[in-house]
Amino acid sequence: METSQFALVILHYGNPALTARVHDQLLAADPEWAERIFVLDNAAPLPYERAWRRLPQNIYWAGALAYAVQVFGDMGVEKLWFLNNDILFASDPPYIGKALARLERMETSSRGPGTPVGCWAPAVLRSPYHPQMTADPRLQMSEVALIDGIAPMFDLAALRAAGGVDCGDNPYGYGVDLILSRRIAEAGYRLVVDHQVTIRHTYHSTARTVDGFMDTAARVEADYLATRLGPRYQDELTNWKLQRLDRDRL
Repeated sequence: METSQFALVILHYGNPALTARVHDQLLAADPEWAERIFVLDNAAPLPYERAWRRLPQNIYWAGALAYAVQVFGDMGVEKLWFLNNDILFASDPPYIGKALARLERMETSSRGPGTPVGCWAPAVLRSPYHPQMTADPRLQMSEVALIDGIAPMFDLAALRAAGGVDCGDNPYGYGVDLILSRRIAEAGYRLVVDHQVTIRHTYHSTARTVDGFMDTAARVEADYLATRLGPRYQDELTNWKLQRLDRDRL
């Protein structure tokens, strides 16, 4: 892969120190990729001084993802890694170089099923909402049916095949990541969790600081998921979270 075909975006909102923590971690771990690491300031009340771009208004998680997909897709990017600012890598560096090398092996190994990976994600040390994302150091990778949106890497061709980021009625993003990953899978691509690249995540660290946001986002999410999956959407999600094919070799 050409360097210009990759981009990593850290979405900044809330505490600039959180953004700086993961930004500096990546710059130290992968200096050769420094020019492909971008911080998108989502009109945060506390701006991030080293931001690549500051948006004029807060377009929330899903809106920011759709924006990044459009901008970097127009630049010829093929792989877009989209990070929350409240994650921190827990595995040994490097991160970008290692992730891309492992992803390439997953897609080309004779042990693989030959289906391209549409969405890759690091495993999470603790994931209270998504057991399929939980790290297991004994494993290399897991093929799953849903990807949590805290740190996904998208193949933009797969994302286009899935119809793009479906967020017109849900800019907040809760549930958008799940529908997007399902549509990528339905378009014929694999969803993969990598157990040898791991992160820690502080769930809702920024959302809880905004009065009323969690309640509003939860109501919108419920309507969004019911519209797309039906009134028993929780049963569908629970079933998908239980689907995980573990592999101890790449």
